[in-house]
Amino acid sequence: MIKKILIVDDSPVARRMLKSSIPQNRGYEIYEAVDGYDGISKYQEIKPDMIFMDLTMPNLDGYNAIAEIKKTAPEAVIVVMTADIQQKSISRVIELGAFLVLKKPPRTKIVEDVLIKVEDSLKSRSGGKQ
Repeated sequence: MIKKILIVDDSPVARRMLKSSIPQNRGYEIYEAVDGYDGISKYQEIKPDMIFMDLTMPNLDGYNAIAEIKKTAPEAVIVVMTADIQQKSISRVIELGAFLVLKKPPRTKIVEDVLIKVEDSLKSRSGGKQ
């Protein structure tokens, strides 16, 4: 079951748009990070059930943040949310271990569908026990 969600994006507007696309009635705890370094730090601190990760950020981009998180937490569920939907970029993040890639801007129905897919994946990992 998803309880904690971490949004990693340097744009406050993008974080706000994504937050508004996440169903408010499910009691999710939503955390935010402003770049890859902040995302790694917050991941280690709060251990979210899933991450929405932007790719293009200052200081440390999403590609490197995904790689770093996956080194210490291969089970981390990372959904990439980006405007960069070139096949090369999508292939690279999937190779790094991203769960899914979504195109910005977020759409409520698509975000809800992704949350269901993540929930199903987490249930199957735990043998149905959540």
